Amino acid sequence: MINPDFPLWLRASHLINFILIGMLLRSGWEILSSMPRLWWRNDCKPGTEWLRFTRRKLPREEGVYTSLMDEKSLSPLIGLPGRENIGLGRHWHGISVMLWVLNGLVYVVLLFATGLWRRIIPTSWSVFGEAWESIRMYLGFRAPAIEHFDPYDAAQMLAYTAVIFVLAPLLILTGVAMAPAVRSRFPWYVKLWGGHQGARSLHFILMVLISAFIVMHVGLVFLVHAEHNVVHMVFGTTDTARSAQAFTITIATVVAVVLFWIALSYWSLADRARAQRFTAGVSEIGRRLFLNRMRPRMGRQNTYTDDDISEFHWTNGLPPTEDESPEWVEARDDAWRGYSLTIGDDLSGAEKTLALDELTELPRTSYVAVHTCMQGWSATSRWTGVRLRDLLEVLGPQPEGAHYVLIDSYGLAQKMYDNRPREPFYAVLDLDTVYEDDTILAYERNGTPLETHLGAPARLRVESNHGYKHVKWVRSIRWIADYAEYGDGRGGTREDSALQAFNGRI
Repeated sequence: MINPDFPLWLRASHLINFILIGMLLRSGWEILSSMPRLWWRNDCKPGTEWLRFTRRKLPREEGVYTSLMDEKSLSPLIGLPGRENIGLGRHWHGISVMLWVLNGLVYVVLLFATGLWRRIIPTSWSVFGEAWESIRMYLGFRAPAIEHFDPYDAAQMLAYTAVIFVLAPLLILTGVAMAPAVRSRFPWYVKLWGGHQGARSLHFILMVLISAFIVMHVGLVFLVHAEHNVVHMVFGTTDTARSAQAFTITIATVVAVVLFWIALSYWSLADRARAQRFTAGVSEIGRRLFLNRMRPRMGRQNTYTDDDISEFHWTNGLPPTEDESPEWVEARDDAWRGYSLTIGDDLSGAEKTLALDELTELPRTSYVAVHTCMQGWSATSRWTGVRLRDLLEVLGPQPEGAHYVLIDSYGLAQKMYDNRPREPFYAVLDLDTVYEDDTILAYERNGTPLETHLGAPARLRVESNHGYKHVKWVRSIRWIADYAEYGDGRGGTREDSALQAFNGRI
């Protein structure tokens, strides 16, 4: 007999949810492993973590330890994809989120459209007393009688309601709060969650609660009236005579899904460039629909003020050495009197060179903003400098045929994708990002000249994007036609070497 409480659409969405939750968890663990520490304070000062998954002890001095040095490697059996591939992990996480949210919306709409919401959402206060009795039975290793399941008992109803309508939305809301495009547009929203680190820590706690629910949920399926549960899940009927068949199909499905999760990891690792093209391309759909329209306004907000400035600031990448950039070292040792910045046009070959004092004479802008690294750390500072669009005007109007701006560094990449010799660090910005008010070349932090380890004498700030777009120790800024002609053709060093997305808004 068909059970109306378990129609095909509900069983299908349940299976899809199982697949996507596994992808979400495994890619989330990959992201966490790149910065295996959690803070409540937004400056991420070493020694103030409330939880860490590493035995490494951090130095208290700024600029001697980079966040990439703290990265841990997960097995492909655990992480998606594993082996220190945070870029691919972030892309898989984005794809999983989009599909998970879409599946959830379809589920909730159909739940209310068909009236099946009553199977999950309690309609009487008596559910709390009944749930307590059920919990007492479970704690005593007993189970409520089958007549208490309609189709779930009171404790399960409350758990499902909490997961679907509380935990899942909170996961989405805290995840969104970690996107720099959202933070730079709606800083009050991020501060509502306790800042970037508050949102990150809450996101982790919610993940743990969801994981605990999954373990209990799966356990109850097989331990409490399994002959009914598996038939409901597989066939949508009440015919317990088919329980053995349903049990076999269930186990086979679980094994197939686990193998699929692992296969995604090894498929990604087999050709990481191919995996980047696919995953970054698919996840870009979400950025285009949701984030690309958000323009930063840190210079016009008062949510973050000088009172929020961080005590400590992490870094990624170390200053150039004599072997890497003798001209930068010479300029540093001469108080930047020999520093030069080239503004160029690769289409025509035109260029102009500015000294530091000429740069500081251009119109200034200043604002307080939160810097976030794609690994997870953050810091709040007041940045002062010149808007990138004003700096480019030194060379004249935007050249015809120029579609991007390339910024490169006196410093080198920390590592290359294929372990070839390290090359100068660079990033490419699209025109919309170039013309944002809060895309600047900064030469001061917190009212004093920029520190050496944070990019002195001048560094890029792109408040709508994660830190891998914020080039330090800037050497040149040039109009270009197409970034495919530079580096490995992905639009930046971190896109080339860490397989990040060209669009760094989340």
